[in-house]
Amino acid sequence: MAQNGVGEALVLGATGGAGGEIARALLRRGWAIRTLARDPDKVKTALGPDIVALHGDAMIREEVVAAAAGVDVIIHAVNPPGYHDWAGLVLPMIDNSIAAAEVASARIALMGTVYNYGPDAGSVLSETSPQNPTTRKGAIRVTLEKRLQEAAERGMARVLIVRAGDYFGPRPGNSWFSQGLVMPGKPVTAVSYPGSLQIGHAWAYLPDVGEIFARLLARENELAAFERFHMQGHWCEPGVAMAYAIRRAVGRDVPIRKTPWSVMRLIAPFNETVRELMEMRYLWQTPLRLDNAKLKAFLGEEPQIPLDEAVRATLKGLGCL
Repeated sequence: MAQNGVGEALVLGATGGAGGEIARALLRRGWAIRTLARDPDKVKTALGPDIVALHGDAMIREEVVAAAAGVDVIIHAVNPPGYHDWAGLVLPMIDNSIAAAEVASARIALMGTVYNYGPDAGSVLSETSPQNPTTRKGAIRVTLEKRLQEAAERGMARVLIVRAGDYFGPRPGNSWFSQGLVMPGKPVTAVSYPGSLQIGHAWAYLPDVGEIFARLLARENELAAFERFHMQGHWCEPGVAMAYAIRRAVGRDVPIRKTPWSVMRLIAPFNETVRELMEMRYLWQTPLRLDNAKLKAFLGEEPQIPLDEAVRATLKGLGCL
């Protein structure tokens, strides 16, 4: 178990948005970091020379268990890119992390999503809101969290879940911001907005996500065996406020255009990523605000970089400024 708020963590998905920022936040606090990836050199380039980068695959249980030997925390931040084969990959990977956590007596830390919720959850989501999703990916995420909870109840692993809205950041990986609102590597000439301009939308700046995980993990001895926290992040109401923040960052009133869902519907049968995005369209038609009262009560505050600063850093990191 981590001592004095510092320990050793295995990060799965360290080249992704959430995994990378959580790793950076822990490194700043003196944690030892090791990673498991198919391309260790890529991880070293992203996170620096002070980490142990192991070659391996999160789908191979023996490799995950071996990589996790002696760690205090397993950061489970690995997701199939482009929503590829969620049904075949997501649950086996979490089962491997649970097996590794049991052997290492470690805590699993997971970034949760709002996919878990259906229409009966209401517009303000607490940690106890009902999870009755109407989508396949939502059902997979509910099953994933149930497996984690059952593992914690059986004493196999301790679990920390921090749930957030759509993420963005200077190194976001797959995200609506970087793949839908703007075009990475190109100056912003327009913003494509997927939802109703008036309906509120929750965003999570990834460096804030990393900071929250680091602060929570520093207080391991105060966490229950199974913990869920919601972070509010940047609640943009009306939703178009995010597009206005992009305008302010680029310094001009670029056009705001609606995402061409009708065109995407035609493409969906031939493109897996577009097909999976279509399934999640409801998230842009429903205001889902995360209640962070539990998080604020525990930490005293929710750390948050101001929206304009976060958007500017994101655009700069994406090569759009």
